[in-house]
Amino acid sequence: MSIRAALESPIFLTYAGIIVGVLVVAGATIGLMRLAGKNVHSIWRTYFGWLIMAPLVLGALFLGREATIIGLALIGIAGFNEFARATGLYDDWWMTGTVYLGILAMALVTLVDDPRHAEPGWYGMFMVLPAFTVAAILLIPILRNRTKGQLQGVALAILGFVYFGWMFGHLGFLANAPHAYGYLLYVIFAVEINDIAAFVCGKLFGRHKLRATISPNKTVEGSLGALAVSMTVPWALHFSFPHFGTLELVLSGLIVGIGGQAGDLAISFIKRDIGIKDMGAVVPGHGGILDRIDSLIFVAPLFFHMVRWFHGIR
Repeated sequence: MSIRAALESPIFLTYAGIIVGVLVVAGATIGLMRLAGKNVHSIWRTYFGWLIMAPLVLGALFLGREATIIGLALIGIAGFNEFARATGLYDDWWMTGTVYLGILAMALVTLVDDPRHAEPGWYGMFMVLPAFTVAAILLIPILRNRTKGQLQGVALAILGFVYFGWMFGHLGFLANAPHAYGYLLYVIFAVEINDIAAFVCGKLFGRHKLRATISPNKTVEGSLGALAVSMTVPWALHFSFPHFGTLELVLSGLIVGIGGQAGDLAISFIKRDIGIKDMGAVVPGHGGILDRIDSLIFVAPLFFHMVRWFHGIR
C-alpha cells in the first residue's frame, strides 16, 4: 500500500468512486427534501458526519500501509478512551496507561517486519502480545499492594485491551495483505451497508423485538433483512477479492451479517448497563467513535482469520 499503489489500484479507485457517488446522491436527495419543506436536521447531521468520516478513511488508505495502521490504532485508542470514561476506568491511570501502551504495542508489531521471514507485520508477536499485556494488567494490583476494588478495574482494562487493541487491531493487520485495498474497503463498506440495512428493514418490516432490554429499536425482521442484504454484498463487491470462491463469499457475508450485529449489540448492553445512550459526541449525528466502530470489532478478527485460513495474509 502506497500513494502510487492506490492511484494504480482499480479496487481503490472503484470504491472511491462509489463512495463519492453515494455522498453526492445523498446530498442532492437531502437538498431536494429540504426544498420540499421536510425537516432534514437530523438527517443532515448524520450526512455531515459521513462527509467527515469518508474522506478520513479514504485518505488514510490513500497515504499507504503505515498511515492506515497508525490511523486505525488511533481510532482504537479513541474508542478505548470513550469506553474508559463511560465505565469509570479512566480515573485509574495505572490501568488505562497500560491499555494505551498495549494498543500502541499492537500497532508497532503490525508495522514492523517479521524478524524470521522479513515480511511486513510480525504475526507471531501479534498473536502472543495479548498474553503479555493481560499479565501486565494483572500485575498492577500486586505492584500497588492493593486488593479492594481491583477486580473490576482489572476486568475492565482486560476487556478494553482485547476489544480495542487486539480484536479491532486485526483490521490494521489486514493492511499487510497483498489484497489490502479489497479486504479493508470491503469490510468497512459492507459493515456500514449491514447497519443501514438493519435500520431500513426494521423501519419497514419490524414487528418483533430482537432484544428489547438491550436495544429496544432493533427487530427480528430488521436483523434478518440485514443478514439477507449482507449475504448478497460479497457477490456485488466480488471485484474486491476475485480470488475468493463460493465458500469464502458465503463466509464473508455471514461474518458481516452476524458479526456486525453482534458487535453492535455487545456495545449496546454495555451502554444500557451503565445508563448512557452514546459513548460520545465527537462525530456529528453518529455519537462517539465507539458508536461507529462497534460493528467492526467482531467482524475484523473473524474476516481476518477466514482470509488467513484460505489464502494467507502475505
